Amino acid sequence: MKTIKIVAAFLLVFSTQLQAQETEDGSLAKLETDSLKTVKLDEIILIGREELSNQKQVKPLSSVDEYLERSLKVTMIKRGNYAWEPALNNMNSDRLSLTIDGMQIFGACTDKMDPITSYVDISNLSAARISSGQQGAEHGSVVGGSIDLQMQKSDFEGDQWDIGIDTGFESNGEAKIFSGEFNVSEDTYFVNTDVIYRKAGNYYAGGDTEVLYSQYEKFNISATAGFKTSEKGAIIGSLIYDRANDVGYPALPMDVSLARAAIGSVAYEVKDASDAIERWETKLYVNSIKHVMDDTNRPDVIIHMDMPGWSDTYGFYSKINMSKGKHDLQFNANGYYNKSLAEMTMYPIDQEEALMFMLTWPDVRTTHAGVYGEDEIPLSEQGSVKFTTRLAFQHELVADAFGLNSLQIFYPEMEESQQRVMVNVSAQYKWESSKSTWTFRGGYGERAPSVSEAYGFFLYNSYDNHDYIGNPYLGNEKSAELNANYDFNIQDFSIGAEASYFYMPDYIIGEIDPDLSPMTLGAEGVKVYTALDYATILSSGMRMTYQFLTGFSLSGSMSYNLGQDDSNGSLPMIRPFQYGATLGYQKGMFTAEIDMDGASEQQNYGEAYGESPSDAYTVFNMNIGSSFYFGSQKLIAKAGIENIFDVFYSTYADWNGIPRKGRNVFLNLSYVIK
Repeated sequence: MKTIKIVAAFLLVFSTQLQAQETEDGSLAKLETDSLKTVKLDEIILIGREELSNQKQVKPLSSVDEYLERSLKVTMIKRGNYAWEPALNNMNSDRLSLTIDGMQIFGACTDKMDPITSYVDISNLSAARISSGQQGAEHGSVVGGSIDLQMQKSDFEGDQWDIGIDTGFESNGEAKIFSGEFNVSEDTYFVNTDVIYRKAGNYYAGGDTEVLYSQYEKFNISATAGFKTSEKGAIIGSLIYDRANDVGYPALPMDVSLARAAIGSVAYEVKDASDAIERWETKLYVNSIKHVMDDTNRPDVIIHMDMPGWSDTYGFYSKINMSKGKHDLQFNANGYYNKSLAEMTMYPIDQEEALMFMLTWPDVRTTHAGVYGEDEIPLSEQGSVKFTTRLAFQHELVADAFGLNSLQIFYPEMEESQQRVMVNVSAQYKWESSKSTWTFRGGYGERAPSVSEAYGFFLYNSYDNHDYIGNPYLGNEKSAELNANYDFNIQDFSIGAEASYFYMPDYIIGEIDPDLSPMTLGAEGVKVYTALDYATILSSGMRMTYQFLTGFSLSGSMSYNLGQDDSNGSLPMIRPFQYGATLGYQKGMFTAEIDMDGASEQQNYGEAYGESPSDAYTVFNMNIGSSFYFGSQKLIAKAGIENIFDVFYSTYADWNGIPRKGRNVFLNLSYVIK
């Protein structure tokens, strides 16, 4: 272990972890060292089939979760081997805007077992756009930022078609992946279709320790079609159907028998509508989610429970990109109507006893409408400023009388509806030369409490073993942020550093109410969502890359984060010091990499909020790959070993300390015909 730490320290001095390729506009692509740039404030992680020409992808058939985790800002909170919850800037999904092609979609699980990232797959995505802080306020009122998963679609390219077939296998859990797609594009229309199937059994942690209830099975199919209505206008429609069954969650007391989503949209686009308007897109969309938790397969259950949930959303947006003089302008008017309902039925062992029933989400109806504006102005050849703002109105209604009466036990004066207004603003200054870029940003934002935080009713949280009750009297959570970013690039060497500081008044978190008794058998007590006077979060990171000799590259990263409440106590789920490094080699179509990832022991952890510290760890991985061309056909092969030394470990983001996978051998094959 001492040798490993010395190697880690050495590599960190000279490199940063190879996780992504960043393009000139600050976007983030996958694993391309030939033109690697340091990470900036806005990232784009490329995902779709067009990136298969990049042999340096670590594992092309990774899940969406694994792709997102490669961003230095993103953490994926794991409750099992499937459907990880995204966190950005050490803030969970309640503080973010998570969208698919700009469409608002809300999970139907009170335990966050179905983030919207679980209802798409790499087969139907082209990219994930990650925006930090107030740069993510375009589609929603946020404090932490946004992740927009962008659908794959052609662009009326004319007489183009391709067929793709992919298969993958992983030894740990015997995971199997099969996918296929067919795309055709003409001058006046295009059609994209795809399907993917994943299945895995229980995986094994280091030391050949089986992690029970970690299996899953998933099927996803999607289609997108576009038709030109004129030289400049087009109608584009898309449909996604996703279904997962028999999904185990080893960190939780319940599993999922069904997670199902149907997502549809139709949009009208106009390009170059006038001298000023470059693009105008208007979209209508609808999505329906059903999620069913049960504990049928768990042994020694005192009281069997079913916990289904439903979430239906109807929305729109109208987005304009335009230029006026020196001003690059963007406007987005958007809104949605969401219905969230969840219930719990308990079945006593004595079948003669009456069933117990309650609404955990009492049919909450949320109507949200907002307007976003952005203006970027060049000040000189090197300097520019950008201003953004969003103003939003939200109406919330508890539509179920039984659910309203239940909450009125704790809040007698509670009314069935309420309204709130949210404001988001930011300002940025950017200076760039041929070798370096400085960016400074400040912003202020507000977000509404989530359905669980405002209206949840006895939601059990296994993380701290408490039931949670919502608080309809909560105001908006607020955030004032400062951000600084520096990038330096010269030929074969680049270095970048970034730091963000968030001061968050009215920070929403659960606090123990000693006067209440838990509903869940074995729970330690009841927490009620409340607002702290304030909390602070610091996120910082650094990465470098160096290319040397012929075809060799050395790269890596490190990050430091700190979160504190208004009593200077540590907040939960704050990333400890992390580091990583990669040594890569490419010659022609052949690539090879060995990389290291690790973290220090978690010193600052939220003990007052039920968090336990995570141990230090270091793991090594390796992969090789090559491409083979047969005329217009191409075969891409990628193989590797993850956690080479079969280390038993878990991270701070692993719910209840569930262990990560031990040694895993994978093989991915992709065959493309054009």
